[in-house]
Amino acid sequence: MPAVSAPQAVAETRAWLEHAVIGLNLCPFAKAVHVRGQVRFAVCESPEPEALLQQLADEMQALAATDPAETDTCLLIHPAVLTDFDDYNQFLDAADALLEDLGLEGVLQVASFHPQYRFEGTEPGDIENATNQSPYPMLHLLREESIDRAVAAFPEPEAIFEVNQRTLADLGHDGWEALRARWEADARTSIAAGPSGHD
Repeated sequence: MPAVSAPQAVAETRAWLEHAVIGLNLCPFAKAVHVRGQVRFAVCESPEPEALLQQLADEMQALAATDPAETDTCLLIHPAVLTDFDDYNQFLDAADALLEDLGLEGVLQVASFHPQYRFEGTEPGDIENATNQSPYPMLHLLREESIDRAVAAFPEPEAIFEVNQRTLADLGHDGWEALRARWEADARTSIAAGPSGHD
């Protein structure tokens, strides 16, 4: 698999966020922080899990120390490591343990996204898994306070998952692949337009 540059990883993840996550309203809370420029896109280019864990620690500490008005959430994209979903899934235990070691349990939370993501009890090809299938393996750092505030403002947060499952079922595999083609095209256009860098 050819190496993925940091600008490419950011461009495609940003396009996926806009077309899929926000476009399909898979996360009702994503649009506001994205529009306000409060999403940090970070890239780990190393193929080593240890390097990813160190960068994850750095990103956790930086996010906790930053004013939420400046950066509310962080997407740590790692295209060269944990490309197998089972390996990624096992790494999540280390990510949660890291939160505890840094004294950030209850302050931050790690959400999981992966190209091969599958929910428990589903088959790899089930369309419902696409809600968490990002272009590249990714660790999403969220603030607990922001989650609590968003949930309080949303009448039935527990219904989001069910609505997403119906949205993807209605869209189907063909619809999802058409959406993927659009965000990949947008990413290529963004890269061709010149480097914007990753945050």
